[in-house]
Amino acid sequence: MSEAIVQVRDLKKSYGDVQALRGVSFEIAEGEVFGLLGPNGAGKTTTIEILEGLLPATSGEVEILGRNWRTHEQDLREMLGISLQETRLSEKLTVAETLKLFSSFYQHPNSPTLVMEEMALTEKADTWVGKLSGGQKQRLAVAAALVGNPKLLFLDEPTTGLDPQSRRQLWDIVRQFQQRGGTVLLTTHYMDEAERLCDQLAIIDHGKIIAEGTPAELIKRYCGQNMVEFAVQPSVDGTARELWKSLPGVDSVHEENGLTSLSVREAHQTIPALLDVVEERGWRLVHLTTRQASLEDVFVHLTGRHLREE
Repeated sequence: MSEAIVQVRDLKKSYGDVQALRGVSFEIAEGEVFGLLGPNGAGKTTTIEILEGLLPATSGEVEILGRNWRTHEQDLREMLGISLQETRLSEKLTVAETLKLFSSFYQHPNSPTLVMEEMALTEKADTWVGKLSGGQKQRLAVAAALVGNPKLLFLDEPTTGLDPQSRRQLWDIVRQFQQRGGTVLLTTHYMDEAERLCDQLAIIDHGKIIAEGTPAELIKRYCGQNMVEFAVQPSVDGTARELWKSLPGVDSVHEENGLTSLSVREAHQTIPALLDVVEERGWRLVHLTTRQASLEDVFVHLTGRHLREE
């Protein structure tokens, strides 16, 4: 197992009587993509800002690459690349000028020319930042984080608002950075992105880590292997929840907007039993689908809401 290069121990942050973080602990191994997921107000941004050295913790310890912000601030600034959810760059500088400026902040930067090539920005080298599309600006923001030659890359919602092609381009960039030995801390609102990119995930809610593991482990642990979604008429009230939970193979039940979702271990056992109950009660099945469980289902199971709704 790779050595942990980020160690967070019992991290707490208070604003008066408000506890933003209530004892957050996790580790990030060298060379992995680690995802931090959580709804707005969960403590995700507070955690990231403390790790980035932008915010002091009330208590707890953060160690990055064997260093801490109290005694090794300049060293850490040289080793980290940070791309915020929204990065404001000077619109009157060209792409090449922007990357040359950012590279000047570091002792051992990457070549701006090579970074532009990697980020598919070479053709835009002489274009003003203000003339770039949304996807191009986001790639430039990541390029500005990479030009410092970081060992650890922080990406906060890197693909929010991008079209599918631009999203996949950024996914490829993250994988290339990882293949070169880099480590990534990623936050995202897209569950498919987290499943594809992240080796390990931590889900944070109400200032605490409520689940941690690989995407596959979390799905198996909290949602079984499959989801059965259905609706019946006439609509039944919440008292039917225990009925659905008693069906064979059902791990959990979630009801939303007239649709019931069952996380199940063996769909071939659950579905016949479900059909029998519907027929016995005189209900009419108006919707029935089955699919593999996903990380979105895990998030709903743990927090009771969809991340994209926040």
